[in-house]
Amino acid sequence: MRQATASIVKPLPDHLFRVHGNSAEMRWESMAGLGYHTPNDRFFVRNHTSTPLIDVTTWQLRVHGPGVRRPHAFTYDELRAMPSRTYDVALECAGNGRRFYRTQQHDGAPGTQWGLGGIGVARWRGVPLKHLLKEVGVLPEAVDVLATGLDEPFEEYGHVRRPLPIAKAMDDVLVAYEMNGVPLPPDHGFPARLVVPGWVGIASIKWLGELEVATEKIFTPWNTVFYADVTTQPIKSAFELPWNARVPLPDVRILRGRSWSGRGRIVRVEVSDDGGLTWREAEHHGHHLAKAWLPWHIEWTPRRTGTRLLMARATDETGATQPLTCTKHPMGYHFDAVVRHPVHVVFG
Repeated sequence: MRQATASIVKPLPDHLFRVHGNSAEMRWESMAGLGYHTPNDRFFVRNHTSTPLIDVTTWQLRVHGPGVRRPHAFTYDELRAMPSRTYDVALECAGNGRRFYRTQQHDGAPGTQWGLGGIGVARWRGVPLKHLLKEVGVLPEAVDVLATGLDEPFEEYGHVRRPLPIAKAMDDVLVAYEMNGVPLPPDHGFPARLVVPGWVGIASIKWLGELEVATEKIFTPWNTVFYADVTTQPIKSAFELPWNARVPLPDVRILRGRSWSGRGRIVRVEVSDDGGLTWREAEHHGHHLAKAWLPWHIEWTPRRTGTRLLMARATDETGATQPLTCTKHPMGYHFDAVVRHPVHVVFG
């Protein structure tokens, strides 16, 4: 059992996480046999600095700026007393899949070398951001809403902060205070955070302390120096299997996985067990949500021993399908190519 790092509060056991400094990646095999949502104890963590422990009795969420009529500082009790909504939403790090630029395309990118475990789906409860903005009298000339976190400043760049266009802020964004039926754990934003469906995780600011409504565009290091050209997440797929899993022959296996896209619902998933020479369509039942992921499964009977490359590719409702290779982003974001997942077939 590896204990929490200096920057993460919750335990990070080796069978649930790969630790990347002050961040932690979920192991996909830890989702095998579980339900639709990612349990809090294995939800990935992306920290710029360290998890703050905030006193909820003194915490306030300031909503202010030239774009509102009635600035107000909401207490935790006020927030929880407002009409709430519950959404099933995926959060995903913009760099999820970054290591495959190096391992599959032989053109690595700087930054945390995430596999595919920088994602999770939770049931979030909170207040729609548009309701908060209406409470303070958002003006027609409002352009951006700048969300600022209460974690420690990051290097010389200050507190983590990133603006949302007013159209997105008034659409489907949630100011969440619960995760999977309990108050937000410290590592996931207690006492309140943004949840921005379909967008890169940096938009879903944790440990929310301030919302500034501006009447002109806002620029911060988190939409200029970092994450300058990334908003909506691309399409991806993952198997609920260990990397380099050992599969006994001659067992019939049910391969399971999940696919997701920030652009809309997944409508088809295909699986290959021969490195992409042939493909079969996977089956899927149950939840089919645009803002989360689609679980799927397919029967597989390996015929001989040796290494196999399992591949899954998804298509979303916009018609986008995962490519076999993708154009490299200079910061390693938006890897959406089909991932080649090695397994080793052995005699049982």
